[in-house]
Amino acid sequence: MIIDSHCHLTYEPMSLALKETIDRANKDGVKYILTISTEDNSFDKILKIISDHKCVYGTYGIHPHEAKNHKNIDSSRIIQKLSLNKKIIGIGETGLDFYYNHSEKKDQIKSFEEHIIAAQEKKIPLIVHTRSAENETLDIIKSFKKEKDFKILIHCFTGSKKFAFNLLDLGAYISASGVITFKKSEELANTFKEIPNDKILVETDAPYLAPVPLRGRPNEPSYILHTVKYLSELKKISFNDLSKITTNNFFKLFGILN
Repeated sequence: MIIDSHCHLTYEPMSLALKETIDRANKDGVKYILTISTEDNSFDKILKIISDHKCVYGTYGIHPHEAKNHKNIDSSRIIQKLSLNKKIIGIGETGLDFYYNHSEKKDQIKSFEEHIIAAQEKKIPLIVHTRSAENETLDIIKSFKKEKDFKILIHCFTGSKKFAFNLLDLGAYISASGVITFKKSEELANTFKEIPNDKILVETDAPYLAPVPLRGRPNEPSYILHTVKYLSELKKISFNDLSKITTNNFFKLFGILN
């Protein structure tokens, strides 16, 4: 069994052939899929998908790119959205992206903090996007952790080894995407080689970042097999063992799924 811990089923082309996409994933051993919220307007689509498909769960959150358009989304609004379906099991994706800066830094930081407050209150995992903002991400997480603990999943990790181990010290889980299979990602692969097995999850981030040998195509949950295979070889453990490890890690973080 494999769990795709992060994808976007509301995005094309997957949204145009949703049943077929999910069926392919299930056939290839992907038992559960977590589809991730990035903006408020598309949340109704997530609610419909998780209602129509037993194996799909969802989150609610605002991507840092979208922070400028969601200044009214505070922790209480996030908590209200979580109550709409028991299959909404995570908050995010939220975080900081100072690489593109599609939203002002101050707006990204405020949004990130509101998501953290909601995660602290509801005691469910926070899915964090962080790019070109390692120090700021750590500072904010540390500050809030001092007040009240919360669960963290760093999605699609591409940062430095130092950043990874600082996050691990804060209790974070770290997710590997298809990026780890890219030829240019040798340093990232070496980082994942050293991350403890009991802290790793896997994801596609579909429709983005299709793994080698499918790079360049629109990604989908079934393609996660290539990432699991690469990671299992990197870790020198069997494909089945890595599948079990990452699945168990997902359950430890999000709870057992029905």
